[in-house]
Order: sequence, then structure tokens, then C-alpha cells
Amino acid sequence: MQPSPHCHANVSEPSSEESTSGADIISTVEFNHTGELLATGDKGGRVVIFQREPESKNEPYSQGEYNVYSTFQSHEPEFDYLKSLEIEEKINKIKWLPQQNAAHSLLSTNDKTIKLWKITERDKKPEGYNLKDEEGKLKDLSTVTSLQVPVLKPTDLMVEVSPRRIFANGHTYHVNSISVNSDCETYMSADDLRINLWHLGITDRSFNIVDIKPANMEDLTEVITASEFHPHHCNLFVYSSSKGSLRLCDMRASALCDKHFKLFEEPEDPSSRSFFSEIISSVSDVKFSHSGRYMLARDYLTVKVWDLNMETVPVEIYQVHDYLRSKLCSLYENDCIFDKFECAWNGSDSVIMTGAYNNFFRMFDRNTKRDVTLEASRESSKPRAILKPRRVCVGGKRRKDDISVDSLDFTKKILHTAWHPTENIIAIAATNNLYIFQDKMNSEMH
Repeated sequence: MQPSPHCHANVSEPSSEESTSGADIISTVEFNHTGELLATGDKGGRVVIFQREPESKNEPYSQGEYNVYSTFQSHEPEFDYLKSLEIEEKINKIKWLPQQNAAHSLLSTNDKTIKLWKITERDKKPEGYNLKDEEGKLKDLSTVTSLQVPVLKPTDLMVEVSPRRIFANGHTYHVNSISVNSDCETYMSADDLRINLWHLGITDRSFNIVDIKPANMEDLTEVITASEFHPHHCNLFVYSSSKGSLRLCDMRASALCDKHFKLFEEPEDPSSRSFFSEIISSVSDVKFSHSGRYMLARDYLTVKVWDLNMETVPVEIYQVHDYLRSKLCSLYENDCIFDKFECAWNGSDSVIMTGAYNNFFRMFDRNTKRDVTLEASRESSKPRAILKPRRVCVGGKRRKDDISVDSLDFTKKILHTAWHPTENIIAIAATNNLYIFQDKMNSEMH
């Protein structure tokens, strides 16, 4: 997908324009490995799974829309009596496991507990039991005079979601990321100070692979903000820090990966140092490219592409909303400066997407160096509506459709985005609304 306005809205799933309870604010968005399913988690602990409908026979060139497939309560609010702390039910991250059979599996986590869920379909049910009646109660054996072979009868499709494993007590601090390994047997979970390695079949123990907690907490200078496994090498993983650095670790080197294998850090320019420098350099998200050659890191104002073979400087830097540099003081006062924006690659690693304020999201084409600002709004969510590029102006002359930096709405922010693994379909979470856009050239390109 070139960052062009040739996108149209595919589906919008708002419950109301503005949520009053806040429980339905979307907190994570994730496509599965085929892109046929899309999962969202919210602040109320719910997971909603959308399924892509098959292409319509009447419109063979139109791609199927995403409709609700299943909804379930993943986490409930809890209370830690030892620490007198309330544990929120909010879903921090969802990760799909590669599909091994007809069932689908996903991991979901709140601040403390990770759960493995199995999603299965049932469109048949057995009838004609010998020892049970139609209601499932056991028959009196004296009444059974003949034996019959039970048969499977078709029924309405039922989607069943069941918890398979609960991985608890692995984290003292808040879990900020989970990542499934390419070996399909293990996954890792990261909190502010530690990263744990789990086996998907074992819930009562995990291995601590990174621990940056100092002996004296007063010496604490940075925290872990995100982590991810390499897509092809099961021994490599990266984690980002609040100081703006990325550390690539190799699990073959030692059991505890406190000593990184490579450190990706941009030298600071002393002339541009300010009170906000460290806050805005904190990395909020890190993602390996599908090829495994590059890493994408989002900080407050920029998104950077690092080559795994070059640690000194990023190979590409894209300004997301540089016009906010003069507004950092007010953004600090209203806490927006601490917002954690995510980033995403398209399927071919040629385009980068990340969110901004005013329900804007940005796309950068790595080949043409073109970029575009688009808006996820009710107007653009009408079926077949074409997204118009938006422009933010900083003083001076304004064009007709330009929006002034002073009139941006900082309560409307696109923090969570996802890109279909192979096609030009994107999912954008805007507060309590989910927008799915696709390239209108899609059918011609694929």
C-alpha cells in the first residue's frame, strides 16, 4: 500500500461516539497469522474477535468485510490483598499463536496474569446416546434394551471459547508486552524491570531471562517499555527502554540475558537537550520487520528504522508530528507526553504506520519517501468512503482543509494499530471505535 488516500472504510464498530464508562475503550488490536481473524481487547477485560466474511458472489472483486465472530470476558478485576492493590481487568496485549489444527489459540494479558484461550467451532452435535437421554441425563440401565450408533446432526454454528492455561504469579510489575517465539513452544512476557520466558504447556514456572532491577531502587534509571522475539531466529529477542535504546539479546549466550548482544542507541545532540529530552526519547513500541532484517521503534515524536547490522544510527527517521515540539510544556501538564503509541509494518515491510492525535494516523512509504496523514472518523467510516489526506499547519497561511495545531483534540488519539499480514487492510482503534480500512485498489493488486 502506497501511502495514498485510496483507502475506503470496511467496517466500523462503535458502541457510542464517546464512551461514558470507559470500559469499552480499545486497548489492543491484533490480526492473526492469516489475517482472517482480528482480535481487540478493551479496558473492561473483554476480547472481541472479528472474522472476515468470504467474498460476495455478486461482487467478486470486493473483499469480505469483518464481522463479530465471538466475544468473551478474558479478565476480571482482582485485588492483591498483600499489597493492597487493585489489579485492573484491562487487556494490555493479545497475541495469536500459529494455527496447528482447526482450532485457533490466543494469549491475552492484563497487568499481572496471562491466559491462553482456545477458540473452536461446532456445527454438529451427537444424538442417539445409549446411556443418556436427550437432556443429557443418565438413563436407568434397566430400560436400555437395545444399542444404537450415535449420529452427528447439523446444528447452528457455535463458537466456543475456553481457557486452556492461566500463567499467573510471574510478574511483580505491570506486564507491558507478550511475544510468541518462532519455535511455537515458548513465549515471553515483559514488565517494567523483568522479562520472563514461558513454555506454553507449563503454567507454574517461568525462566527469568532479563532482570534490570537494581539492588537499590533509588538507583533505577530506566525501565523496559516493550519486547519482541525475532520472527525467524528463536534465540534472538529485542527489548526497548525508557532511555530510547534497543537491546538485542541472544539466549544462546547465557541463561540470563542482562548483557546484550547489540545495543542500538542514537547519540544525543547536546545542543538540542531540554527538560523533555528523556521523556520524548522513551521508546513506546518496537517491532521486527517481517524479513527480520530491520526493527521499527516509535518514540513520542518520531518513528525510526534500525538495521540489525548497524547499531550506531537508525537507517531511517520519520517525523510523526514534529509540530508538537513547541507544545511539549502543555502536553507534559496534561500527561499526553506519556502516551504510548504503537507502530506497524505492512506485509512487505515497505510502508510504516503509526498513530497521532486528533484521530490522525500516519503512513510512511520507505521507497518513495512519501508520507500521508489520514483521519479515522465517523465521516470516513461510511462504506466505500475515500480517505482524504489531512494537513496540520503551524501558523502562517492556511489552506482550505488545513487544521491548526492549536485546534487539535488531544483526547482523541490513535494508540493502537494493526496491519493485515499480507494485504492492504489496516485496523485502527480510536478510543471505543474500531475502524477497518482497505486499499480500494486491493482486488487489482492481489
